[in-house]
Amino acid sequence: MMAFYSGYVDLKYRPKPADLVCSFTLRPARGVSMKEAAGAVAGESSVGTWTEISTSSPRIKGMGAKVFSMKGSAIKVAYPPELFEAGNMPQIFSSIAGNIFGMKVLDSLRLEDVKWPRSIMDSFPGPAFGVKGVRRILRVPKRPLCGTIIKPKLGLREKEHARVAYNAWYGGIDIVKDDENLTSQPFNHFDRRITETLKLRDKAEKETGERKVYMPNISAEYNEMLKRAKFVKRAGGEYIMVDILTVGWSALQALRNEDLGLVIHAHRAMHAALTRNKEHGISMVTLADAARLCGVDQLHIGTVVGKMEGPKQEVVALGEEIEERFVHPKGRILPEDWGRIKPVFAVCSGGLHPGLIPPLVRMLGKDIIVQAGGGVHGHPGGTIAGAKATRQAIDAIMAGQTLHEYARTHKELQAAIRKWGALK
Repeated sequence: MMAFYSGYVDLKYRPKPADLVCSFTLRPARGVSMKEAAGAVAGESSVGTWTEISTSSPRIKGMGAKVFSMKGSAIKVAYPPELFEAGNMPQIFSSIAGNIFGMKVLDSLRLEDVKWPRSIMDSFPGPAFGVKGVRRILRVPKRPLCGTIIKPKLGLREKEHARVAYNAWYGGIDIVKDDENLTSQPFNHFDRRITETLKLRDKAEKETGERKVYMPNISAEYNEMLKRAKFVKRAGGEYIMVDILTVGWSALQALRNEDLGLVIHAHRAMHAALTRNKEHGISMVTLADAARLCGVDQLHIGTVVGKMEGPKQEVVALGEEIEERFVHPKGRILPEDWGRIKPVFAVCSGGLHPGLIPPLVRMLGKDIIVQAGGGVHGHPGGTIAGAKATRQAIDAIMAGQTLHEYARTHKELQAAIRKWGALK
C-alpha cells in the first residue's frame, strides 16, 4: 500500500503554469516514511486510492497530483487543472482539503497555502467593491477606517441596538456591525433592527456630515439569508455581513453571484477550529484566498496586539495576501498574481482600544479597518466618548503625533489611555 502511494512523488517535476499548487506541512505516522506520507496526500487528493485498481488507465494516472518538493516537514503538490470544476469552491476544497486529513498514514497535516492558476482564478468573480470601492462609499480616501461592534453581543432590543449604533456614529465611528451570533432572535428581530438602525444612521449622517454604514449579520439558511440581504437593500442599506465559514462556500458563492450591489463583510467565526493548530488543519491564508476569489469585500485578519491568538508574521502575511496584487513567496507562502481580482479590505478586530491603534497601523499600514468593540463601549465616558477616543487615535496618526501628545488636547483619548494604557 505504501509503495503504491510513493508513485505520486516526482521531485524532477516542474509545475506548469496551469497547475494548481498547494503547500502542506505534515508529520508521517510511526513507521511511515516522508515520501510515502507525501505520496498518500497527493494520491488521495487527486486520482489515487490505497491499491492498484482495474478501472484505472494511463490517461487517468497522468492526471494524478505530483509532489515536486520535499524539505523537512514541508511539501509542495501540483494538481492538473482538469481535476477541478471551474467556479466550484466546495469541490476544490473537497479535493485539496478533503479525506486526506483523516488518513492513518499521517499524524498531522496542514494546508498552508494555494497558488491558483489563471483558469481557476478567472472562474470566480472576486470582490465587487474591494478597498477602493469601500473608500468611495465612505468618502475616506486615505486614513484607516474605524468601526465598532455592537456590545453586548446579544440581549439588546432593536431600539436599544440602534441607539448604541447612533452613539458610535455620532462620536466619529465610520462603520457599525452586528456581532457574529446576532441574527434574528426573539428580543431583536432582524427586520425591525435594520429599520431602526438605518433610521439612526441617516440621522447621524445629517448631524456629522460624514458617511456612515451599518453591517447587519444576515447569516442563516441560504434562502433566508438572501431574503434578508434583499430586505437590507430595500431599506437603504449598503452592506451585509456574513459568517462565511459557518454558512459555507456554496452559500457565499451564491450570495455573491446574486450581484445585489451590497458590500460583503466577511466574519471568520469558527476559523480557529481549522487554523489555530499550527501542525494540523488549514491556514487562515488559504481560507482568505478562497474568500477573496468568492467575492468578499472585507475580511477579519486579526490584530497581533489584541485579545485573539495570531502571531505578527501570520497577520502581516494575511494582510498582504488579501490586499496586494503580487504576493511574493516567503516560507510556506506561495507566489501569487491576483490579476483582475480586486483587493479585500483587511479588518482588524478583537480586543482593540485606542492605545493599540498606532502599533497596529505601523505593522499593517493605513488600508485597514480598525474595529473596536469593548474599546469603544467600555470607555469611562460611554459609547460616544469611546468613539471619539478611537477616532482621535487615528487622527493622531494622520497628524504625525504620538497618542500622548494628541491626548493633551483631547480628553476622550486621554481617558482611554488612562484606563487601558498605550502600547509603544
